[in-house]
Amino acid sequence: MRRVRGSIHPRLALAPLVAVLTALGVAGPPAPAAAAAGAPAVRAAQRAASPGVLSEQRRLADRRFVATGDRAYEVGAEDGSYPATGWHIRGEMGGFWSPPIKLLDGLWFAVDGQWLSATRFISGPGFVRTELAGPGGTRIGRTDVMPDGARAALVGLTLGGPARRVTLDVDAHSELLSAYPWGWTTPSQETVNLPDTGGFDGRNLVFRETATGARPHEYAAVVGSALTPDGHALGPGHRGPQEPAVVCPVADPAPPRCDDGPYGRGAGGRLTYTLDVPRTGRTVWFAVAGSDQGVAAATGESRRVLRSPARAVARKLAARAEVAARTRVDLPGDPLLERSVAWSKQNLADSVQEAHGLKVFASREGTQFPPPAGTVDVARWVGAGWPDYPWIFATDAEYTAFASVAAGQFEPIKAHLRTLRAISEIVNGGSGKVVHEVTPDGQVYFGANDDPGNTDESAKFPSTVALIWRWTGDDAFRDEMYDFAVRAMRHVTGLDADADGWPEGLGNVERAGMGAEKLDVAVYTIRGLRDLAELAASRGDRAIAGWANAQAERRERAFERTWWYGGDAAAYADSLSDPGDGKVFQRHWTGLTPMEAELPGGPLAAPAHARAGLAQRERDCYTGEFGLFHTGSGPTSAPAGNPGPSCDSVVSTVPAERATFSLNTAVMAVAEGNYGRLGPQRRYTTGNARIQLDPAVWEMPGAMPEVAPSPDFVANIERDFLSRSSVLQAWGAYGVLWPVVRQQLGVDPDLGRGRLSVVPALPPGRQRIAGHDIRLGRGSLDVTATRSGRTLTVSVRAALRAGLMLGAVLPAGATVAAVRLDGRPVASRQRTTARGSEVLVAAGSGGRHTLAVVLG
Repeated sequence: MRRVRGSIHPRLALAPLVAVLTALGVAGPPAPAAAAAGAPAVRAAQRAASPGVLSEQRRLADRRFVATGDRAYEVGAEDGSYPATGWHIRGEMGGFWSPPIKLLDGLWFAVDGQWLSATRFISGPGFVRTELAGPGGTRIGRTDVMPDGARAALVGLTLGGPARRVTLDVDAHSELLSAYPWGWTTPSQETVNLPDTGGFDGRNLVFRETATGARPHEYAAVVGSALTPDGHALGPGHRGPQEPAVVCPVADPAPPRCDDGPYGRGAGGRLTYTLDVPRTGRTVWFAVAGSDQGVAAATGESRRVLRSPARAVARKLAARAEVAARTRVDLPGDPLLERSVAWSKQNLADSVQEAHGLKVFASREGTQFPPPAGTVDVARWVGAGWPDYPWIFATDAEYTAFASVAAGQFEPIKAHLRTLRAISEIVNGGSGKVVHEVTPDGQVYFGANDDPGNTDESAKFPSTVALIWRWTGDDAFRDEMYDFAVRAMRHVTGLDADADGWPEGLGNVERAGMGAEKLDVAVYTIRGLRDLAELAASRGDRAIAGWANAQAERRERAFERTWWYGGDAAAYADSLSDPGDGKVFQRHWTGLTPMEAELPGGPLAAPAHARAGLAQRERDCYTGEFGLFHTGSGPTSAPAGNPGPSCDSVVSTVPAERATFSLNTAVMAVAEGNYGRLGPQRRYTTGNARIQLDPAVWEMPGAMPEVAPSPDFVANIERDFLSRSSVLQAWGAYGVLWPVVRQQLGVDPDLGRGRLSVVPALPPGRQRIAGHDIRLGRGSLDVTATRSGRTLTVSVRAALRAGLMLGAVLPAGATVAAVRLDGRPVASRQRTTARGSEVLVAAGSGGRHTLAVVLG
């Protein structure tokens, strides 16, 4: 495997669970009881190859990190500091959180009076690690792990030899506040956030924020270890080396680096310990625990994780080893993409969140604060991005779903749809409209019935249900979601004031100057109707199936003549203006959605238009070093003019926006793959892989960010901590996992109807690609595709019962001389698809099979 410059820590690459634990120095092999408790997971972990760990030593103070569990997470800088971070609640989006509340601004350690700062940061599957410089050149390690299922963080401080006695000081500064309100909403955190109080219970620092009145609450955070400290102190500061704190102003300009947000009203405390460190070293574990249900609940969480930290760490690493074990790929011609698949699976697992007792209300874009309309007892979701978007989005998850199923992470994305449905039903009264954005306390910022737009989420909901149903064969999930999916499409098709078939409302581009009808909404409406028709037919609902197919067919017939802009634009219109469906062309990334959206019969765009449109988007007016721009450059009437090259003569009314979002690049990669353009596709899969894995580009090693360095977007580490994009964003995984699993390996399950098609397409110049333990329903699939001379070979092991269709995409212009299945001549058929000419053979119901296609 080719390494990206010095990024893999040599001692920990491809290490099984026990080796990781031992190499970290935080524990030896798990105790027998711990091993027995997690024996199946431990065995799975030891069998599986991990993605290794990645390390960074440069500019650690300028780089953010994220450590997550499903009930708690932490955001800080890689040098061990906690700068004021984020913009939703200005300066307060970092630190320690347990949704729906923030707990601490940060946690700092000093040994013998010297505050510790990191010299190396290490990112691993399920943990982060910093190597710290101690007094006299001693080495100290800090390991941060968020145990899943716990509203707590574990922080292990490992002091190496020689034998000695040391004084350890631990500073913590609280900031108990809720995920909503934000800094500019009505009300804002300026009035809602109350002063914290600090205390000491004999072992732990205890912080509280208590409110009475219309919205009573008792927030609590507890910081301590299983050891009893020698002493403690309380006060307004206690931020370690970040004292005295630089407070961010409410508005820019701001200092290059702040320590607290303008709404901060936290309290501080210090714990002091005397530790005897043996020659072999010693690890001391600390817990940061919290609850929005009071001190007793927070204390209980702390005790639970401190009861056996080694067991909690072992379980976390074992769970991440299970993630690594699924959908393992072997891409000899593209080792960077292979590694990106491994890390993207971990990024998805990092993004799973859960909160309880969501009191749902619509804030009307932050302008109202009404009483709750209802409660969701348990919400589980795939968070969008850290630190400013870790909550519930429909748009993000509906793209991320493709990566989730390809990675075999079915449960989180199912839970996300359940959460969306539950919140939408409460706030929208059964209309079928899907909410857009929800914080983990139940605030619906946008997406209520009387909010304008956000039509695309509702159109994509039935497609996401159908996607999950095809990959899992879970009829119960289909049935659970079916009624809401029907109402979602009824809602979308009803948003058509001029009765032209194209719903009004916002799509994924929220920019000025667009017409009322958006291209991506039109595309996803057609796909949603076709997918709903399949769901309906599988349930025997002929009426809905007929209605949905008729609605889709009407729109498909009119699609190309209505939306293709033509001329040297070589693109679809971004939107239509009313009256008269005037075509508006602005070069937004959503112009790719006709090529990206795969209907049951293939992608929507006509092949000739798709080829022209994709070739145009590959040019430098649309594509930069790391992928696709949000809005391409060209002639424009916008006051600033055109900052880049021109690929067409159309005069747009909007400026270029040459910011490369990982989602834009993902959509381009998928669109290329839908039309068999696997050579150009590599430019875009590589773009997303590099911002995740190239040390010259990454902010946090292994984490795919929201936006890549671009002509119009300065790299995150060059920006202040208040205005950066997400350091980890889930949706970019769509552009890595789906192109490899669905398009290159050709895995196309339809398990809801008992069928599985495996038709690989070898990228140009590749002789072999393979995938192992690809999760499908309750089984799995191994697939290997090779080319040797004139023979294409596809070998599978399908550990599930499904009607199996094997095939291969033929090289352009190739003919077939012979086809053999398991060594015997077999009848085959050929079909022409958007991917190219495919040869297909029925191979029974699962099992091991080898297809050989001899080319003429």
